[in-house]
Amino acid sequence: MKKATIALAGLIVIVVAVMVAFQAQIGSALFKRVIGQNLDDHRIASLGDGLHVGLCGTGSPMPNPGRAGPCNVVIAGNQTFIVDIGEGGARNIALMGVDTSDASGLLLTHFHSDHIDGMGPLMLNHWVRGASTSPLAVYGPIGVSAVIDGFNAAYATDDSYRIAHHGEAIAPSSGGGAEARPFEIGDGSAVVLNHGGLRITAFAVDHAPVAPAVGYRFDYKGRSVCISGDTVRSANLEEVCNGVDLLVHEALQPALVGEMEAAMKQRGQGNLAKIMSDIVDYHATPEDAADSAQSAGAQMLVLSHLVPPLPSAYLYPAFLGDAESRFDGPLIVGEDGMMFSMSANGDGIEQADLF
Repeated sequence: MKKATIALAGLIVIVVAVMVAFQAQIGSALFKRVIGQNLDDHRIASLGDGLHVGLCGTGSPMPNPGRAGPCNVVIAGNQTFIVDIGEGGARNIALMGVDTSDASGLLLTHFHSDHIDGMGPLMLNHWVRGASTSPLAVYGPIGVSAVIDGFNAAYATDDSYRIAHHGEAIAPSSGGGAEARPFEIGDGSAVVLNHGGLRITAFAVDHAPVAPAVGYRFDYKGRSVCISGDTVRSANLEEVCNGVDLLVHEALQPALVGEMEAAMKQRGQGNLAKIMSDIVDYHATPEDAADSAQSAGAQMLVLSHLVPPLPSAYLYPAFLGDAESRFDGPLIVGEDGMMFSMSANGDGIEQADLF
């Protein structure tokens, strides 16, 4: 037994020594393999016809290493739309295997910084990955033109570098940046896009003092999803989203935010404590979201734009409170990389984790 143990130890030493000696070669081979797997990623292309909703960002402005800022991607047939683009959202879209070079557009719910601060990378990916000759279309309520003008001005110099470096074939001068597509709906709702069997309805929500603020409903081949945007509980949302298969709703847990506020006060961080106090009054609680889903008759509820940060699923019960008792269907705490698929003219919802 002793000799066998010594022999095994010797073998381990030799294997480790070989691995160290050839670490560069092994690393290079592994890297080539990963590149090939990533370039051959057909997860999105293999999706069946239907309505597919991916969570490319479930976080908030508060630091959370596992969650990007608010971001959703909706795929309907051959059309792809992104709803909000928080920081890190474009990275996650790529990790999910979604090619934004032919994205049909970006829809903004409102203009808080955490819903738009990932726009630069998204504009770049849309432009150069597929040599787009047209800017990214960005739909939003009144005010979107000023936002897009600002981003275009901020990235104009960068665009000129890329055209000079890569040439017109890769970075056509007509394709950089974004183009605003403003709409106005007042306090109600309006169809803002109707193309290829997909109907997108914008509806007003209450995020005062932020105005305008909207959510979006997508209808495609008998399937439907609503994305709330930022809002307190909204009767208009419940009316417009009546009967949807899937409701993606923002959520803030006041009890946990209150703990953060108290801790900040104890440490003399008065400004941050005041912010914690303020944000409670213009977001929905998990219980509010559950009540809205129940009232609207949604089949499934997914919570996103989660406040405060939730670094571990162990915190989910404390975050949810009694929300689960208020909604009859499945209630899911959203995580970056989740994908929900609704087959055309079907009735179920399949869930997958793309990273």
